Amino acid sequence: MSVTTAPPAPATLPGSAAPARRVAWASMVGTSLESFDFYVYAYFAAFFVGPLFFDPLGAVGSTFAAFSTIALAFVVRPIGAAIFGHMGDRLGRRATLLWTVGIMGVATGLIGVLPTYAQAGWLGAVLLILLRIAQGLSLGGEWGGSILLATEHSGPVKRAFYAAIPQLGSPVGSILSAAVFIVMTIALPADQLAAWGWRIPFLLAFPLLLVSLYLRWSIDETPVFENVVATGRRDRIPFLTMFRVRPVAILIAIGAALLGIGSYSLMNTYTINYGVERLGFSFQDLLVATTIGALLQLVTIPLFGAWASRIGSARVVAWGALGTLLIAFPMYWLLQFATFPILVATMIIGGILPTMSWAALGGLMNDLFPDHFRYSALSVAYAIAATISGFVPLVTVALGDATDFAWWHPGVVLAILSAVTLVSAWAASRRRPEPEEG
Repeated sequence: MSVTTAPPAPATLPGSAAPARRVAWASMVGTSLESFDFYVYAYFAAFFVGPLFFDPLGAVGSTFAAFSTIALAFVVRPIGAAIFGHMGDRLGRRATLLWTVGIMGVATGLIGVLPTYAQAGWLGAVLLILLRIAQGLSLGGEWGGSILLATEHSGPVKRAFYAAIPQLGSPVGSILSAAVFIVMTIALPADQLAAWGWRIPFLLAFPLLLVSLYLRWSIDETPVFENVVATGRRDRIPFLTMFRVRPVAILIAIGAALLGIGSYSLMNTYTINYGVERLGFSFQDLLVATTIGALLQLVTIPLFGAWASRIGSARVVAWGALGTLLIAFPMYWLLQFATFPILVATMIIGGILPTMSWAALGGLMNDLFPDHFRYSALSVAYAIAATISGFVPLVTVALGDATDFAWWHPGVVLAILSAVTLVSAWAASRRRPEPEEG
């Protein structure tokens, strides 16, 4: 790449620069609301989507169709990462994030006004599938942009800490969606919930969208991207450049992300079903235990981010992966003793260590790629890891079926995720962080 002598543009006008902390927290709020939109569908899909939109397929067929709409959003996520990654590297981080949150908010809100099968036949199901595709595409461009919005407004010393703040969006969104689900089931009888109450959580997306748009509209473009533009370093097709210039870094980033994302699918999806069906826990106990774990993340994620600022993001990811690898089998062995305190302790311990890898992931991936195609690289690597992780529950079920659901079968999956992330984090720690030119 040729070196240009074009002077760098000023990052922001004097007196208008948004402090890095405010930008990071605003980025986290936007990510939380987008995560809420995405997770609320998962909570309601199992109970309402099948009967309301796929009723002619029967009980089993409608349930399968409902869960397929969840999987569909994960399948299209890498496509969204490529599209919005390109926009983020060509048009800017801030503008792209306005598009991602806008598409997610509108798509989620429109689900709340869809006609059911009883009202309009298969039209509602077709529109639902299209809106789920829109949600998946939007989410593909969200994570990478949120990380860059936080890190590229900060200095190098605290960059790892600010990279951890947007990671709070996932537990916050999960907590909010779980709270809405609990309140709705308590406040409304089952028949009213099925008749019209299910629409309310989706319609909440419209006012939440206004909040998200306001927060992101009030933030300036990152100084790093402004310098990329000023020095003429934008790639014509960033997606192709990243595979040509940093193919190994892409593989490292995907592997480093697997534990943070995959452990959530294992603990919050498979383990809940496994705990109810095989271990005799009540669904309420498991929901309380996972919510306690999510609340704890609100404290541990910033702490791990601060630690990453001191010793490096890759090392924190590696320590989290190593710790998870060591407790994977003991944790699931303890779960056989079905008492609520053991359940809570297991969910807390099994949540803290993968959270260590999750909290420092943004900082690790930020250091792997040059600034002129960083949005594309972060988005695509994360989306591929998320798509792979979407199959974790299915793989764990297959392994359980093959082993007659031996107590250790989920531990095998968690250990593999941990080992891949550990090796990837070690590889990342051996690479020099990419400088930001200018």
